[in-house]
Amino acid sequence: MHTAHAEVLIVGSGPTGLVLAIDLARRGIPHRLVERSERGFPGSRGTGIQPRTLEVFDDLGLLPAFMAESRLIPKAQAWEGPERVRVWDFVESADASPGVPYPDPRMLPQWRTVELLVERLEELGGHVDFRTELTDFAQDPDGVTATLRHADGTVETVRAGWLVAADGGRSTVRKALGVPFTGEELTAQPVLIADVLLAGDDRAEIDSDHWHMWPRAEGGLFTLRSLEGSDALQLMAAFDATVEPDRLRDVSAEDLTRLVATRTGMRLTVTEVRWVSDFRARTAMAERFRHGRVILAGDAAHVHPPNGGQGLNTSLQDGYNLGWKLAAVLRRGAPDALLDSYDAERTRVAAGVLGLAASVHRADRAGGRDGLQRRGKETHQLTLGYRDSALSRDLRHDVPEDALRAGDRAPDATCMDASGSPVRFFDVFRGPHFTLLALTDEEFTAPAEDWIRTCRVGGGASADLRDAHGHAKSGYGSGFFLVRPDGYVALATDDVADVAEYVKLVAA
Repeated sequence: MHTAHAEVLIVGSGPTGLVLAIDLARRGIPHRLVERSERGFPGSRGTGIQPRTLEVFDDLGLLPAFMAESRLIPKAQAWEGPERVRVWDFVESADASPGVPYPDPRMLPQWRTVELLVERLEELGGHVDFRTELTDFAQDPDGVTATLRHADGTVETVRAGWLVAADGGRSTVRKALGVPFTGEELTAQPVLIADVLLAGDDRAEIDSDHWHMWPRAEGGLFTLRSLEGSDALQLMAAFDATVEPDRLRDVSAEDLTRLVATRTGMRLTVTEVRWVSDFRARTAMAERFRHGRVILAGDAAHVHPPNGGQGLNTSLQDGYNLGWKLAAVLRRGAPDALLDSYDAERTRVAAGVLGLAASVHRADRAGGRDGLQRRGKETHQLTLGYRDSALSRDLRHDVPEDALRAGDRAPDATCMDASGSPVRFFDVFRGPHFTLLALTDEEFTAPAEDWIRTCRVGGGASADLRDAHGHAKSGYGSGFFLVRPDGYVALATDDVADVAEYVKLVAA
């Protein structure tokens, strides 16, 4: 049997697998991305996109398309039966500052987010092998041999250096590895989620300017909201713990019409059900994300309750963290141990985010007059970082307590180039390279590494950018800051010679 080859085999074309594939494609890393379904995710489930994820989209060349199709999270409209009760802001914006260019979470149905990711991958020359299922794999010290079955029944063998399992919460790969996946069920109550079309005398009342919520509805919380770029609405309904999941998965338009009438008291008819699913809120996480040549990412590594909009965002950023590290191993001669930092960094982040999502869930359950509580800035993921990582080196002395540190997210700042045109730090960071920000007027010799782009910021004649408004000084202070390809400060130092020593961590 012919054996195909790829440097990385990615299983699962959700946001996690697609972000990883995009990052590998722009780095020229041959890979395969396989998906057992015949198309991408069909439903709306993961609609919330946090500010930190918008920054990831900026780097990957996705932001213009995403901003054009998504929208800000609408205000919440509370109802009691057919009567409007109260309107409030459901989410809190980040503090406006030059370092945070995208302060507001946005919404787009998951199916459309996946489509935009697929389109970007194809622009870079990649593609998804749909209707292709991983049926078996075996790893050895040099790689992984996988068996794929295509829709027509043909079987293919693929030899890859690395296998990344991004195949969801019921991950076939994770189960085959026998990896413990532990957590807690936050509630025994099932929740129905569906994408539907609505008609009826009261249809105009369910406007697209609000997220409509019935926190005291008979039978449990009920919500409706219009989906971006679609004539459909997302319907969510909580049920008593005695309701069997099979009853929820098999609902018809007639069933949902009766449900809407009971929960809202409004004259509405469900004319079409485009997608339906159910879930029970729970948390779970694999004890490790790296297992030799096999790496777990996204829901295959951790599952979140939907409260707070953390799951998709955390999962997607697994792929973003992993892409540059795989490239360093495959192209820069970095030791395989570099991938242990993926495990260490992302398990710590996932555990923290799981705790946050669980606390938001409990606050929602505790209720109040609105049922669902306002989402604060802690859900934006802008303060997540890797200060404790082996890849974070802060070699400065006597810096202020609140100073930017190695491991922190590298903030944006707007400076001026020689012509007086504005240039953002995010413009400098964009791409698959490290960036050395030199916030000093001293002359120095830039590192002779093609993987590092040096940008001098100051008032000297050799400066690339001028800090005309003080944004760089305010966000960074002074010194040398080596920014990782995924937008976190790797090294903060007063001596540029430290950069060469740091490079030994991530390249031969």
